[in-house]
Amino acid sequence: LLMSVLAAMPFVYMVTGAFKTNSEIFSYPLTLIPRFPTVDNYARLLSGSEIPFLRQFTNSVFISVSQTLLALLVSSWVGWGFAKYSFRGKNALFMFLLATMMFPGQVSLVPLFLLMIKFGWLDTYWAIIIPGAASAFGVFFMRQTMMGIPDELLDAGRIDGSSEFGMYWRIGLPLSGAGLSILSVLTFLGAWNNYMWPLIVLRTAAKFTFPVGLASLYGLYKIEYGMILAGATPATLPILILF
Repeated sequence: LLMSVLAAMPFVYMVTGAFKTNSEIFSYPLTLIPRFPTVDNYARLLSGSEIPFLRQFTNSVFISVSQTLLALLVSSWVGWGFAKYSFRGKNALFMFLLATMMFPGQVSLVPLFLLMIKFGWLDTYWAIIIPGAASAFGVFFMRQTMMGIPDELLDAGRIDGSSEFGMYWRIGLPLSGAGLSILSVLTFLGAWNNYMWPLIVLRTAAKFTFPVGLASLYGLYKIEYGMILAGATPATLPILILF
């Protein structure tokens, strides 16, 4: 219970801090409840005078949902192939796939950036959604999940005249619901909180995701902590809803 309270305190401070002025945020001693509550931070944030926060929040929702759905589709397709089909070089290809998980994402930033330039995807949502949909971990996770589906069900499907895609759609996906739900949460979390890659490929403020937009409130001579807390508070709602 004590650890839960300690873990929740930053979240509570974020919610209450959104109703404080910058001077009160840095006042000593620290206060959890605002002495002089104000909605000025929310008003300035939603007005769009500093950053187009509503547009950036919508961008994050669109990118995260699209990337999650596409990642589930690709990971389940490839995982189903590795789990239920035998083909030449299967083990070597799967080991190569696992080996790519050993490299940190920073290693691929430069070549991936050059690839986006060649595709003409710089400053577009495609540059974020498409690379994020290919996940070696997602393929590995779905392969392990789908290996638990009995092969006898597939044999029964073939006897009943089902197509290969039909068995994937009517047998594989319904019996992998738990794995798909876990992968969807992990993928959505990664896409929602992603900061570095959108910062690199996006150029227009109207196309920024909310982490990049809130980071722009860090100025050289002034940091709008109240507005940052006000923007971070509603940004946690999709995560809570998803969980």
